Amino acid sequence: MAKILVVEDDHDLNRLVRTYLRGGGFDVSACFDGVEALEKLETEKFDMVLTDIMMPRMDGFELAENIRVTDESVPIVFMTAKDDKPSKMLGYRLGIDDYIVKPFDLDVLLMKVGALLRRAKIQAEREISVGNLRMNVEERTATVDGEELALTVREFDLLFKLLSYPKKTFTRSALMEEFWDYDSSATSRTVDVYMAKIREKTAACNGFEILTVHGLGYKAVLK
Repeated sequence: MAKILVVEDDHDLNRLVRTYLRGGGFDVSACFDGVEALEKLETEKFDMVLTDIMMPRMDGFELAENIRVTDESVPIVFMTAKDDKPSKMLGYRLGIDDYIVKPFDLDVLLMKVGALLRRAKIQAEREISVGNLRMNVEERTATVDGEELALTVREFDLLFKLLSYPKKTFTRSALMEEFWDYDSSATSRTVDVYMAKIREKTAACNGFEILTVHGLGYKAVLK
């Protein structure tokens, strides 16, 4: 069961968020300012930190900065009334993973928490299991029903990226920038060719499909 720390000085909202997340199957603890949160993080291991920005003694910006000194991977989510671009930019520069503006829908919060925890698990384990497909980054292996799937390095990386963020659309230009870098010979058509090859090679996979998003790019959808 994933452990989540909720850092919010509004006691009623803190309790409401904790109650909702517990209903979603999470182990949730509370703190009411940044100083208290850092003290708790020194003695307990958490899988996610949900924090307000404007709090007494230590605000969310300073809290996030201090967390990142010792832990580069734990997901940090700001839930705040500060809906301005400078605050969002500062938060992301400090290493937060998401920014939710109050008032927010608790169902949306629950979905975001689940998605971020899944991505953090993938990043930590460097392994994906979707239906009958298994992919391991450290071993650079992909198997379907236990049989090795012959993927090139770039095909492997593209497929792992899509499956790490199911339902998220990746534009052709974003994929080119990440996986082809400064290769001047690569074009959007190059991405299409690779996606066609990946679809062909994963035809026997039963847990997902790769969809073309018209005019944009591609996304993986779990079945």
